[in-house]
Amino acid sequence: MNDTDFGKVVSGHVKWFDPTRGFGFVVADDGGPDILLHANVLRNFGQSSVADAAAIRLIVQSTERGVQAVEVLEIEPPAPGAGAVLEDLEEVGEENLDLPLEPARVKWFDKGKGFGFANVFGRPEDVFIHIEVLRRSGLADLMPGEAVGLRVIEGRRGRMAAHVTAWDVALREAEREVAVDA
Repeated sequence: MNDTDFGKVVSGHVKWFDPTRGFGFVVADDGGPDILLHANVLRNFGQSSVADAAAIRLIVQSTERGVQAVEVLEIEPPAPGAGAVLEDLEEVGEENLDLPLEPARVKWFDKGKGFGFANVFGRPEDVFIHIEVLRRSGLADLMPGEAVGLRVIEGRRGRMAAHVTAWDVALREAEREVAVDA
């Protein structure tokens, strides 16, 4: 753990996060009590959800109610594991992370069904989003109307997301790329 003016920097993984309830918990790599992760802290990072088992780095503070996250510094998607099976997922790999981000709005996403669709600006066809791609992207759920960045491939049944990122994160990534090219 490192100290900052605002609290301690902690690395760990997401135990669970429920966007409907507006909070979840993180387990620190160094042990100790579970760390409360409130939806507002996650939103300040630019995401509305985070996948269970995602690696996360936080600034935390101890309060009368326990240890709480005050800022998210970094999120890494969970390690690949036994996720849902979809034949098109075999086409989704690390090389797809080099595809350009396309601005999109979530049309609908049903976590229970394990999929949903988004509309890319200026394109008539929907983009299929599978829950396993969402999980691999470090997200747990999407809300209708949410702005996202999609890396899209042509699957067997049409356009599908190979990677999903919150729009705020996509903007920060684009700014870093412009700064590196300058």
